[in-house]
Amino acid sequence: MSGTETKTEVFTITETGELAAVRGDTNKKRCFFEKYAQPCLAELFGTSLFVFVGCASVIGNVDASGVIQPAVAHGLALGVLIMVLGQISGGHFNPAVSLSVYLCGGMELPLLVPYVMAQMLGGMVGAGLTKAIYPSAVYAASLGGAFELANNDLAKTTLAEMTMTLFLTTVVCMGAVNSQTRSPWAGFCIGLTVTANILAGGMVSGACMNPARAFGPAAVANHWNHHWIYWVGPICGALLTVSFTRLLFGDQKTRVVLK
Repeated sequence: MSGTETKTEVFTITETGELAAVRGDTNKKRCFFEKYAQPCLAELFGTSLFVFVGCASVIGNVDASGVIQPAVAHGLALGVLIMVLGQISGGHFNPAVSLSVYLCGGMELPLLVPYVMAQMLGGMVGAGLTKAIYPSAVYAASLGGAFELANNDLAKTTLAEMTMTLFLTTVVCMGAVNSQTRSPWAGFCIGLTVTANILAGGMVSGACMNPARAFGPAAVANHWNHHWIYWVGPICGALLTVSFTRLLFGDQKTRVVLK
C-alpha cells in the first residue's frame, strides 16, 4: 500500500507541475496579448472608424464651404471611440498624440512604433472604406476627404496645424496622463477640442492635427499636395506640449525641473 500511495503521490505532484506550467504559459500569452497585441488592434480598429467618419463627413458635406458638419463628426467620433476603447489602448488614434503621451511618461517605448504603424494602416483602411461606399464622382470631387490647402501660405498653414495640435495634445496629456489633472471626462473633452479646432482653423489648414488622418485619404486618393505640413505641424505641436508639461504644468513625477 505504501508503494502504491507513493506512486500515486508522485504522479499527482508531477501532474500538478505540468498543469502549472501550462497555466503559466497561457497566462504569459494572455499577458502579451493584452499588453501589446490588443492595444495595437484597438488603435487600428479605432483609427479606421475615426478616419472613415472624418472622410465621409467631408465628402458628404452638404455645405461644401462649411466646417460645422466635419467638426461635429470628427469630435463626436473621437470622443465616443476614446470612451469605448480608451481602457484598452488609451484611445490615441493619432501619431502626434502617441508621441506626446510617450514623452510625458504615459506609455512604454516598445508600443510607440507599433501604435504609429497601426494608426497609419487604420487611416488607409478608413479611407478605403469611404471610397468603397461613395460614388466615384462624389469621391473625386472632394479628393476623398484628403486635405487641400485653401491658400499657398505654407508658413501660416504649418503654424495653424502646430497650434491646434498643441491645444489637442495638451488636453490629452493634462486630462488623461498627468495624475494631478487627470479627469474621467478626458475623452469628452478631447472630442470637444477637436470640434473647436476644426471650427476655428478648418478654413485655414483643414485642421488635421493627425498625421494618420492626413495619410490615409492621401494614400487612397493619391493626393499628396503639401502633405508634409500635416506631419511637421502636428509633431511640432506635440513636442511643444511635451516641453510645457515636462517643464511647467506636469505633476512632481512628470516634471524634470523644480520638483
